[in-house]
Amino acid sequence: MKHYEKLLQKGCFSREELIELVGTPAAAKMVIYEYQRKGYIERVKRDFYVVISMETKQPILSRYQIGANLFPDACISHHSAFEVFGYGSQVFYECYVATDSRFIDFEYDGVTYHRVERKADIEVIQKGNVRVTAIEQTVVDSIRDFEKIAGLEEVIRCLMLVPGLNEEKVLASLKRNKNGFLYQKCGYLFEQLKDEFGFSDKFFEECQQYSSGAKRYLMKEAGENVFQEKWKLYTPPSLNQLIDKGVIDYDAIG
Repeated sequence: MKHYEKLLQKGCFSREELIELVGTPAAAKMVIYEYQRKGYIERVKRDFYVVISMETKQPILSRYQIGANLFPDACISHHSAFEVFGYGSQVFYECYVATDSRFIDFEYDGVTYHRVERKADIEVIQKGNVRVTAIEQTVVDSIRDFEKIAGLEEVIRCLMLVPGLNEEKVLASLKRNKNGFLYQKCGYLFEQLKDEFGFSDKFFEECQQYSSGAKRYLMKEAGENVFQEKWKLYTPPSLNQLIDKGVIDYDAIG
């Protein structure tokens, strides 16, 4: 256990980091072999390992800490970021990692790690020991990608758990995205949730100003739609109708 205490302080490490610690690739290879055999570490993915607690026999890092340490620029995003903040309406056995480094989805300890593109200049904060997208950034990312990650109803459930949002930071995130369709979606959704978040008229005016102006469908796969003239969006029944139908049960999540 010569190197275990130092590795324990790191929590997880790459093969390159271990070489720096032990001196040579051959020595690193031997440490990896011996420590895996003895249960001191586990392989997360190729050339990346997590340290195992001798007391619990479990990884000493959470899925979010592991994901945020996969690469120097990695951070937790989308639904996983809602979970880090405590606003996930349910825990997914998936971890979404925003990074410029490409990797193939992989599974470790029952959790599937997914790469998502790290947009330029996203707002990232430190939440405890986890690098994570700021809550306003998380909200905008999740609305943008809801058909790829979680779905609209789950995003709304998460939104309803968020105690408040800074509308200026939401607008700043929208500006960084440079996506007219995203302005349309956010304008429409936050207008439907105006009682919950209380965004100002200025927010909606800016969303309208930078909307694409093209007629779009809020959801690609939707049955009955209503055209929202203000936002040039074809949308499913209003959120109030969805609540009445029990599709989104705020009482059950709040």
